[in-house]
Amino acid sequence: MKKFALLASCAAAALLIPIGIARTQVAGGATLGVTVEEMRVVLLGWSARNKLLGADVYNDKGEKIGKIDDIIVSPERTVSHAIVGVGGFLGLIGKHDVAIPMDQIKFIGNRFVIPGASKAALKAMPEFHYAAP
Repeated sequence: MKKFALLASCAAAALLIPIGIARTQVAGGATLGVTVEEMRVVLLGWSARNKLLGADVYNDKGEKIGKIDDIIVSPERTVSHAIVGVGGFLGLIGKHDVAIPMDQIKFIGNRFVIPGASKAALKAMPEFHYAAP
């Protein structure tokens, strides 16, 4: 109940902040946080952990062809590729990871779809390996 009251108080306070003006914290000379407008965009976006990672990937025939295992963010700060795990026993042994550009993955009917893809086609792609740290 206390958490609900705190959440309600925070929400009420956020509504009182004039549009376009957000109170931000300052560390040194850098402003931290997001504006009210930016927060609206954040709230409408997808959480990688909750909506993307582990999501099944299908082809346009409705066949499950893999799972999203990771999301790559480019140096330009855009989501550039999804790492899709294909095959494997229990999703681990013999799994083949491939990098698929995000513009090739469509969201159709609450499913991630790679049109024209198949498990065999993905397994034939070069395997993705992370760079050494």
